[in-house]
Amino acid sequence: MEINEIAALDDRGFIEISGEETKDFLQNIVTNDLNKIKENFTIFSSIFTPQGKYLYEFFIYKIKDKYLLECEKEIVLDVIKTLNVYKLRSKIDLIDVGKQYFSFAVSSETLKEINKKQNKKPLIMCADPRNQNLGAKIISNIENVDNIIKNFDLKKIDKHRYYEKSFLLGIPQLNLNKLKDKIFGIENNLDELGGIDFKKGCYIGQENTSRIKLRNKLRKRILPIQKISGEIKENDVIKYHNNEIGKIMIDKPYSFGLIKIADPKFNEFINIALDCGESKIKILKPEWI
Repeated sequence: MEINEIAALDDRGFIEISGEETKDFLQNIVTNDLNKIKENFTIFSSIFTPQGKYLYEFFIYKIKDKYLLECEKEIVLDVIKTLNVYKLRSKIDLIDVGKQYFSFAVSSETLKEINKKQNKKPLIMCADPRNQNLGAKIISNIENVDNIIKNFDLKKIDKHRYYEKSFLLGIPQLNLNKLKDKIFGIENNLDELGGIDFKKGCYIGQENTSRIKLRNKLRKRILPIQKISGEIKENDVIKYHNNEIGKIMIDKPYSFGLIKIADPKFNEFINIALDCGESKIKILKPEWI
């Protein structure tokens, strides 16, 4: 995105978590360290199964004595349901507050310009912790959405420009439910995107996740897939010299596959035409790999 452009992410949802045991509750479940959260600094985190399989991912913000989780709108109720499974007798409350908050994406330069101005600031402003090239996040109270754009003289752009940028960076953000319980969380590159803290102590799925990381057992990663011809479909097998090297996990609107990164070596088949079901595709290599 260019300076002074803003993408309104109306497909994002919010969960408010409050109560005297909120921090301890989340700290024992999510993959990142809540102690990192500060005013205008968020963390990117996830929930795994006990076996380390991927379930959900989200941002966690702190507003006074409450925590705010931002995730895909379509999974809000599922995330609440999962957290309630682990709630037991914990003194916490979980509320869907999607009608109270709104999420925007802006460039890092735009964030700097907003910080220079004396206008009433948004509720939360922070750099995207996953990758500096994704820019920054702005969280606003729903009633201030129009004022955010007007007061800071911002130009609203199609949100798919932002998601296209995310795709080219190799970071999936849409239809992540297609990954649920099908891959290990670390295979979704959460280690590379700052979503896992390997020093924080226990969280659900920690044992297997740490074993894969520390013993260098990671053999597959979620990577962006570019169509050359034909139609990409979910579960299509990707082949290199008639050998299966991956499978399509997310077909639309931006395609991602679970791809072998060893045996054969990743660099042998990156950025060349490959067979994928009835289509031809190319696997893109993000710069951070």
